[in-house]
Amino acid sequence: MMTRRGFLTHSCLLGIASATVSSTLLQLGLSRSAAAQSAPGYRALVCILLAGGNDSYNMLVPADDDQFAEYRSIRADLALDRNSLLVLPGTTGNGRSYGLHPGMSELRSLFTSGDAAMIANVGTLLEAFDAQAVQNGTAKLPLGLFSHSDQINQWQTAVPDGRIAQGWGGRIADLMQDVNVQNGVSMNISLSGSNVFQSGNQAGEYSIDATGDGAPGLNAYDDGTDFGALKKRMVDDLLAVQQQHIFRREYSRRLRGAIDAQAVFVDALQTSPMLNTPFSSGNFSQSLRQIARVIGARDALGASRQTFFVTVGGWDHHDDVLDNQASMLPVISAGLQEFRDALLELGVFDDVTTFTSSDFGRTLTSNGKGSDHGWGGHHIVMGGAVNGGSIYGDYPILSPNNPLDVGRGVYAPTTSVDEYFAELANWFGVPASELDQVLPNVRSFYSPESNAQPIGFLSV
Repeated sequence: MMTRRGFLTHSCLLGIASATVSSTLLQLGLSRSAAAQSAPGYRALVCILLAGGNDSYNMLVPADDDQFAEYRSIRADLALDRNSLLVLPGTTGNGRSYGLHPGMSELRSLFTSGDAAMIANVGTLLEAFDAQAVQNGTAKLPLGLFSHSDQINQWQTAVPDGRIAQGWGGRIADLMQDVNVQNGVSMNISLSGSNVFQSGNQAGEYSIDATGDGAPGLNAYDDGTDFGALKKRMVDDLLAVQQQHIFRREYSRRLRGAIDAQAVFVDALQTSPMLNTPFSSGNFSQSLRQIARVIGARDALGASRQTFFVTVGGWDHHDDVLDNQASMLPVISAGLQEFRDALLELGVFDDVTTFTSSDFGRTLTSNGKGSDHGWGGHHIVMGGAVNGGSIYGDYPILSPNNPLDVGRGVYAPTTSVDEYFAELANWFGVPASELDQVLPNVRSFYSPESNAQPIGFLSV
């Protein structure tokens, strides 16, 4: 019989033995016929990737007597002081209570006002977790469990048994891109450069900066000076030449498209309303400010659907967890409240859903300095459509004897990323008939034909 230590050692090999969802994905032809007629109004998804594996058991902490005692016993030197927790109002059905990290007062306010919710113990899964199957060594597990590269890929692709370069946000754009005006600016806009989440078979991300007008153009090209006018004529003439070599022809086509899209984007962004909401000076808040500006320019861009992607790195805290989170979690908390206020100012808070992702949770036990790679973790969702002020999913009972604990306080997820993403995709307007093309493993946990949401944190 496999011990939990053996599970931790051999989980990557077990994942390889699973039936390949990715091989099924390669056979899917993405149809846009239904989606093009099923997306009225405007909606946006904003994905915040906490890269490195956020130690979310110190972000959302059990606050009732018995469970806090277990938390403190298991976490040892990593435990927060109980009196410092920002206790959330209300309790779950079993009478338990929870608190947020002391640096997340803004998130507590968002939760209390019903503008944000927490999703407990989410992670990558191939099938519903079966403790006995894990003990027997027969469980089908995600490929490369506990590996940064594999797990951060799977959170972006929703393919738990393979390594591919197409993300579920990219597949949504492949499916729904016809709902937007085709002007060279992608439905998917990234504040963190190229990423897997927004890469599809056809669609990709439109990468912008957090400063200025977001999309820098060719240096001095048409900048209002005589030199700029000359450079524009020269570049335009070069790009107008019909190249015979296939690579030169493709380069010319892409450069021409990038120049034209940049002009469209900058012109549109300059129509965005001036925001009165103050934002902090850090890159995360400034990225959210730029996203708000782009959303404000949605009509000029001809966009009825958009996704946005922001990476906040540095969460791989094998040491100094307490000090690092004390400086980093407040940045996330403040940025979310600033973003909420800006969206309210623009009158679109109901139309934008913001959510977090991360490679994995972390071990509850200490390595003597910090925590190591885990599995299930807790996440934040925010938006006017969010049924806020609640904790969704199943927060594990903290105990060394909990069968979800596969060793060292690594808790197996009780909510799959497929359920998490399916709810977001449903809200975004992905037709039920197309959902398993976007999320190829979704039927292991949720029927797209169901009249109910998989988790319930969003009102469709």
